[in-house]
Amino acid sequence: MADKRFHLAWFMNFTPDEWREPFGQGGNPWDGRFYIEMAQAMERACFDLIMIEDKLMVPETYGRSRDLSLKHAMMVPKADPAPLAVAMGMATQHLGVVATLSTMAYPPFMLARLSSTIDSLTKGRFGWNVVTSAEDLMAKNFGMDKLPPREDRYAMAEEYMEVVGKLFDSWEPDAVVLDRKNGIYADGSKVHAIDHKGPFYQVRGPLNTVPSPQRRPVYLQAGASPRGRDFAARHADAIVSVANGVEGMKAFRADIRARAAALGRDPDEIKVFFCITPSLGETEAEARARYEHVTMSDNFVTDVLISISAITEIDFSIYDLDKPLPEKLVTNGESGTLDKFQQWGSGKTLRELAASGGGGLVSSMELIGTPAQVADKMGEAMAEVGGDGFLITTPVLRVSRRYITEICDGLVPELQARGLVRTEYKHQLLRDNLREF
Repeated sequence: MADKRFHLAWFMNFTPDEWREPFGQGGNPWDGRFYIEMAQAMERACFDLIMIEDKLMVPETYGRSRDLSLKHAMMVPKADPAPLAVAMGMATQHLGVVATLSTMAYPPFMLARLSSTIDSLTKGRFGWNVVTSAEDLMAKNFGMDKLPPREDRYAMAEEYMEVVGKLFDSWEPDAVVLDRKNGIYADGSKVHAIDHKGPFYQVRGPLNTVPSPQRRPVYLQAGASPRGRDFAARHADAIVSVANGVEGMKAFRADIRARAAALGRDPDEIKVFFCITPSLGETEAEARARYEHVTMSDNFVTDVLISISAITEIDFSIYDLDKPLPEKLVTNGESGTLDKFQQWGSGKTLRELAASGGGGLVSSMELIGTPAQVADKMGEAMAEVGGDGFLITTPVLRVSRRYITEICDGLVPELQARGLVRTEYKHQLLRDNLREF
């Protein structure tokens, strides 16, 4: 009998937790304790992994100022995900921890060394969310006037992946001898320079860390464009997507699997996670009322527009909230996110786009109802799509203990009762847990 289970993951960032709402946590999570407890809740619910998003700038696009981003705590302040990943990993035993690290910010040697170290500290549960960054403001923090064009960033990223792969392999699996009798820690004949010289990178190697439990971290990626999908199909162990409904989910997964097969990879080794933002209540009416209360508020519309402005570098404050966008917009930033947001040709006003963006920007399908109703919808959708999992988040990535409890103690038990998600971990390594089904 075919295994009908799918994977669960959570998408968050190291920013203020939910701080404005009645059930908020106060907005001061910088000692990491709130997010460590969040990871422990994910582990009790048998999530595969928790993924920490990141940006490397203070947004200034919306309203041509950083003031609104700071006022609303949208995308800033944002702390470094790597130390939090270590803290989460060392406070758990089975949950995978994934940090977003940009190829435009980290030299390949530093990223490989950091990833190898975290994978060892977490005993083989680290993942790297591979991004090339999409904001010129980020570029200005790293010695550039602006980012290279998207196609050039992908060309650089391809070489980058080649370099870090060589670095992870620069120590043979049995290079560490630990021969106390003869006084040999590592066999120098099994540690090799990589001597890489390419168009963008020159790295001698070898890496100066021992091979980690997974040898390399699990790679996650979120390519949406044709070039991005090729990149993900070539390199990723797991792919994150925001699709348009079940048919969009099915088409995206089929496309990725076809691209992977054409590249000589086993498509079953790549897991596709679809972002969702479940809205739960004791009744369907309560769940819908809560969803509408959040997404129709003035604060929410502003939050969404600050966010979409930051990642596309288009100032949406210049457009009338109560009229449709006057033209189809393009960007050198996150083009897939922009296309999904603007819904060109729909006739929706900008206010309506922002409200629907509450689910649409980070949700592949509407999931509003009781835990049982949402579990049924998730099971039906995944059966139609064919796999592989869901990445749960909130519309603007803020999270409260209340929402964590609703998911972990409300929704997940309903999924487990239907045999749709794991009830225990069977492997130590994150990669093995992902490939279990």
